Amino acid sequence: MQWMQLTESSGEAMARVFTGLLLTLVLAVLLVPLAFYAGPPVLAALRSEQPPRQVVVPSYQQAPSHLASRGDEFPVPAGAGSEAPDPQTLKELLDAELTVPGSGTFHGAVLDALTGEVLYDLDGGTAVTPASSLKILTAAAALSDLGADTRFETAVYAGSAPDTIVLHGGGDVLLTAGMSDEEEVAGRAGLQTLAEETAAALAERGTDGTVRVRLDDTLFTGDTLSPAWSTEDVQAGEMAPLYPLAINSAWAAEGVSSGLRTDDAALAAAEVFAAALETSAAGYGLAVDPAIERGSAGDGARQLAAVESAPVSEQVQHMLLTSDNYLAEALARMSALATGREATFEEGTEAVEAAVSRLGVDTSALVLADVSGLGGGTEISALQLAGTVQAALTSTENDVRALPYSLPVAGLSGTLASRFSGGGPENSPAGVVRGKTGTLFAVTSLSGFVTDADGRLLSFAFVANGLEANTAQARAAVDSAATVLAGCGCR
Repeated sequence: MQWMQLTESSGEAMARVFTGLLLTLVLAVLLVPLAFYAGPPVLAALRSEQPPRQVVVPSYQQAPSHLASRGDEFPVPAGAGSEAPDPQTLKELLDAELTVPGSGTFHGAVLDALTGEVLYDLDGGTAVTPASSLKILTAAAALSDLGADTRFETAVYAGSAPDTIVLHGGGDVLLTAGMSDEEEVAGRAGLQTLAEETAAALAERGTDGTVRVRLDDTLFTGDTLSPAWSTEDVQAGEMAPLYPLAINSAWAAEGVSSGLRTDDAALAAAEVFAAALETSAAGYGLAVDPAIERGSAGDGARQLAAVESAPVSEQVQHMLLTSDNYLAEALARMSALATGREATFEEGTEAVEAAVSRLGVDTSALVLADVSGLGGGTEISALQLAGTVQAALTSTENDVRALPYSLPVAGLSGTLASRFSGGGPENSPAGVVRGKTGTLFAVTSLSGFVTDADGRLLSFAFVANGLEANTAQARAAVDSAATVLAGCGCR
C-alpha cells in the first residue's frame, strides 16, 4: 500500500531547527547550477525563439533579476564548470549504500544533467515497478501537453427546460464545498461560489418555482476504475472511481489526504452544489429539487456561472508534494484530451508516454499500467526515470522546466519533509536533494536531482523491488545514496 504524507518525529524536528539556519546557503547551492543548466533556454527566450513566460520559482529559490551578460555566452557560475563525478568512484560509494539485509533488488541510475552522460548504472535498464516515482512522467506530460497556466472550468449551463440547469465537470478534481479560495490549490474553485453565482443568474433570467439540477460528468470516458488497481487499495482509499469533478480528490473528508474516498465523487460534488444552491436561491424565492439526475445541456447551451481551478503548474506541484493518485490520473486524462485523444485510462497512458518521448527520453520497452504508480504491471527502468528528470532540467520548454521546482525538498516539503535528517545537521542534505518518493508494500523508490559538492547537477533514480518486511531499511538506503550524491566530488 502506498503511503501519502509522512510524519515528522520530535528528534527529526530538532535537527531541522539547526538545519533551518543554513537553508539560505544550502538552497543557493541548488540555484547556481540550475541557472547554468537552464541558461541556454533562457537565452533562446531572450532572442524571442519561444514565449517570454518564465517559470514561477518559489521565493526561497529566486533567480537573479538580470543576467550578468546579454551576449550569446551565458555566464558560468562558480563551480558549474567542474568535472562530473568519476563513474568508478561513484559506483563504489553507491553500491555500498544500495543494499539491505533480506530480500529485495536495487536498481539505480545517475546522469550528468548537462550532458546526459550515464555516471552510474546499477541494472538501470531493467524494468522495475516504480511506485509513485512514476508521477514524474505524469507531471512532465501535464506541463507539456496542457501548459503550466491552463485552468479547468467547472460550469453551470441552462438546461433544455426552463427550470433545469446542468452542472458540467471540466476536469477539476480539487474543488471545495465552500467559497473559492485564491490562496489554495485544493479549493481554488468553490461550489458555494458557483451556487451563489448560479442563483443570481437564475433570478436575472426570471426563473421561478423549483430548479432541477442535472449532472454532466461525460468529459471522462471509459472505465472509472483501472484494472491495474487492486480491490484492497481501492477499499483502503488509495484510489477511487475517477470522474471529471470531485471535492478534494474524492477524499470523504475535505481537507485531508488519507482515509476513505467516495465511490461517486461527481455525484457527491453535485449534491453539495445543489444544497448550496438551495440556500443561495432561497433569497430569490426559488427552491431546488434534491433529486439529481445525470444529463447534458446540449450544444450551444447558455453558460450561467463558472469557477476555475488553480493553474496546471500548481496542480502538478500539489500532486508531487502529496503524491495524489486521483489527481495524477485526472491530469493524464486531461493531457489525453489536449492531444486529441479520448479521456480514458488507456489513452491517458498513451499521452504520458508520447509526451515523455517528445522530451527526448528513450521510451522503448516502456509499459504504463497507470500514471499514478499505484497499480501493478508498469515496466519502466531507472534510466528512464532519471532521464525524464534530466530532460525536464534541460528542456527548452518553459512550462516543463516547472517540474524540477515542483518536486519535494529534502527535510522541508511534501513527502520528503521528515526525511534526510539523520547524521546531524552538518551532514544533512536537507534543502539540496529534491525528489519524488514512491512506496508500495514491496517497493521503495526515490527519483529526482541533486547538486553535488562541486556544483555539478545530477539527476538520479533509485528503486528497490521485491522487498519483504524491510521497506523501511530500503528507504533509508535510497536516502543514503542521494546523500552520497549531495556530498560528492567523487574523483
